[in-house]
Amino acid sequence: MKKVYYLKTCNTCVRILKELNLSSDFILQDIKSEEITVNQLEEMKALAGSYEALFSKRAKLYKEMDLKNQGLTERDYKHYILEHYTFLSRPVIIADDAIFIGNSKKVVEAAKAFINS
Repeated sequence: MKKVYYLKTCNTCVRILKELNLSSDFILQDIKSEEITVNQLEEMKALAGSYEALFSKRAKLYKEMDLKNQGLTERDYKHYILEHYTFLSRPVIIADDAIFIGNSKKVVEAAKAFINS
C-alpha cells in the first residue's frame, strides 16, 4: 500500500508532498475532510509499533486539554487520534511496509530516500 495521510490546509504537509514528488500510485487522504477509520489507524499502528508514535504532542488541543499531565495510555492515544484529526502527527507516509511519521527533516529525508530507491 502507498498512502499519505495529511492536511491539505497545512503548508508544511503541502511542502513535503511537493518535495517527495510522489508517483500517481500514492493515495492522498486529507484527514480533515476524510476522517481516519479505526482500521486505517490500526494499520498505521501495526507499522509504527504504537499509537503514541502516531500521536502529536505539538497539537494545540494537547496543550489546551492539559494532556501532558494525564499519563496517557495506548488506549487514550488511539481514542484522541480518532476523536480529532489534529492529534495525528502528520504527514504519515506509508510505502509498502515502511511508515514515516511527522515532518522532521530526518523523517522526510528517510521517506524520500526510501521512495526513490
